[in-house]
Amino acid sequence: MLEIWQLDETLWFPSPHRALKEPNGLLAFGGDLSPERLLTAYRMGIFPWFSEGEPPLWWSPAPRMVLYPEEVKISRSLSKRLKRGDFELTLDLAFSQVIHQCASLREHSTGTWITPEMESAYNVLHQRGYAHSVEAWQEGKLVGGLYGLALGGIFFGESMFSTATDASKAALVFLAQHLQRQGFHLIDCQVHSNHLASLGAREIPRETFLQALQLHTASQLQFLDALKAPVQQEDASDH
Repeated sequence: MLEIWQLDETLWFPSPHRALKEPNGLLAFGGDLSPERLLTAYRMGIFPWFSEGEPPLWWSPAPRMVLYPEEVKISRSLSKRLKRGDFELTLDLAFSQVIHQCASLREHSTGTWITPEMESAYNVLHQRGYAHSVEAWQEGKLVGGLYGLALGGIFFGESMFSTATDASKAALVFLAQHLQRQGFHLIDCQVHSNHLASLGAREIPRETFLQALQLHTASQLQFLDALKAPVQQEDASDH
């Protein structure tokens, strides 16, 4: 018999080690998306992932997909785009637009939706200085980006979107290079995708990931929101 935990009004979560093997990582359901609950979950290696009309579902998959900032891979074609300055890349200039675009595009795909409740919750976390965005612009138009949470030296990536070729890839490269300069340890990518693997992300054991959270989420590193700078040309090369 499958055991999945039902959450109540307290901020308690079961250990991630109790997550199901199938579906991989499903741990609990219920609760809410309050900032306090979300922060508690992320610090434990747990994240919400559910469709509209479902109760919140909480996951901690094994293995865990992560990207170490220093391992980001840049293809020749993307390197050329970055060197040409095809995108203006910024941080935290349009968080609400980025998450809304992610939600809108996901709604028309087969992926899990970013519900209005989730969109609202992460906007609150952005206002409190935890959630951040990366934007890719062309001629003043937002054409790609991503968002996630920064806790200590860990960045928890949530979703990305692109309406122009390589825009989301450029945003992720920009984020990885920025986080490397800031001394961050890793970017949590949650689950495997070929798109992320092509950029250097890889799977690690859940225990390794949880140990990294214990070591790095309590650090005093800062994301430095509102920073605006181009990707450095010397970094935009094949790895």
